[in-house]
Amino acid sequence: EPGHRKHTCGGLGGTVVSVNSGHIWGTRYRNMGNLLKVLTCTDLEQEPNFFLDFENAQPTDAEREVWEQVDVVLKDAKGILDELQAYKGAGQEIREAIQNPNDEALQEQAWAAVVPLVGKLKKFYEFSQRLEAALHSLLRALTSETYDDPTQHLEREQALAKQFAEILHFTLRFDELKMTNPAIQNDFSYYRRTLSRMRINNVPAEGENEVNNELANRISLFYADATPMLKTLSDGTTKFVSENKNLPIENTTDCLSTMASVCKVMLETEYRSRFTSEETVSFCLRVMVGVIILYDYVHPVGAFAKSSKIDMKGCIKVLKDQPPNSVEGLLNALRYTTKHLNDESTNKTIKSMLQ
Repeated sequence: EPGHRKHTCGGLGGTVVSVNSGHIWGTRYRNMGNLLKVLTCTDLEQEPNFFLDFENAQPTDAEREVWEQVDVVLKDAKGILDELQAYKGAGQEIREAIQNPNDEALQEQAWAAVVPLVGKLKKFYEFSQRLEAALHSLLRALTSETYDDPTQHLEREQALAKQFAEILHFTLRFDELKMTNPAIQNDFSYYRRTLSRMRINNVPAEGENEVNNELANRISLFYADATPMLKTLSDGTTKFVSENKNLPIENTTDCLSTMASVCKVMLETEYRSRFTSEETVSFCLRVMVGVIILYDYVHPVGAFAKSSKIDMKGCIKVLKDQPPNSVEGLLNALRYTTKHLNDESTNKTIKSMLQ
């Protein structure tokens, strides 16, 4: 319950000590009732333990303004993923045009195939910019001084926490699809090469008004990254921290680590049975991984260091307890898209758990 929040791991007999308004309660697990719903103790002195309702959270009046701004962006997220999933590329047309450089008809066919695809790539890139702006609005709300700590923020602003989770979920899904689609970069670089050839030869290009040179450079950089949406989010979060000098960086990183802990606790305790669908379980797993990666980029020493506020061993264990084929992609995201996993300071047990 609110107020019954801070707890430290008790020594013998599974006693949990909860400090609330100056009273100290020593209670055995069996009769804890609602005082503390924690089932596990980790070496982190504080695990937030409340149910974050990823399925039904509705905005309160205080959240509504930010929630509505972000909702406009999130409404388009599914369409973006559907378009990306259906993206086939113009590989065939491009190959034929390159192999037959003097065949004008084939050059025109390839160009006609690539121009609408570049329109899509531009749209995905522009969506990443909208997503970053939405992230800033959410971070501003979730790290403000309205509540004492990030646990209270996430517990009392559940609709915003859910939107933050949806952004992370979208990000990981987008990057998974992008990573397995080499056509994206091939199409775009063919477009740029052809465009510069047309400019040299003073040929007017109808696709040109869509993407000027400066925008083409930014789009190119965006897709050159293995995980472009994640990079957008981590750069956006770092930028948020540096633009808000009066806000301690901990407000932001603690919000991220608390989110990771909430997901972990919900997945490993009786809370899990409150999800009405298995989809919510995989949503929760993906959000936990997304927020760990974000924390690893934004926090000065990252998620794997001893001083990290994320129980990495616990989070990896939760992943490994799932059916193996369902989480391999998420384990790979931790292996290959984090920043600090291979640092000297990373605990050897964590490294071997991810091998």
